[in-house]
Amino acid sequence: MSRNGILVDYQYCTGCYSCEIACQSEHDLYLGQWGVKVIENGPWPIKDKDGNETDQYVYDFLPSFTKVCDLCADRTAKGKLPSCVHHCQASCLKYGPVSELVADLEAKPWQYLIVPPRG
Repeated sequence: MSRNGILVDYQYCTGCYSCEIACQSEHDLYLGQWGVKVIENGPWPIKDKDGNETDQYVYDFLPSFTKVCDLCADRTAKGKLPSCVHHCQASCLKYGPVSELVADLEAKPWQYLIVPPRG
């Protein structure tokens, strides 16, 4: 049986927090508890090699998965997508077999793969 994971294309994450809300609702988590938490990084200017600020900025939103994440085992057992993936408005979360996600990861930078341990 192949393992599944979630590929996060954080280059296109808009910070809408739909994944957080969907996960909290799916797992009946209390306020302040997370299966996925969007981390905001920036904005701050990128400096050149001489230390001078450029006109480019870092401003990323990074969905970060916690130990609560089980890839929505109940949903995926029924053939549904994990709740965070289903509700991602920017379509920057992709669920599937790790082998397929790794191929996608190799094809494009600014992504990372989350593969929770099997229960």
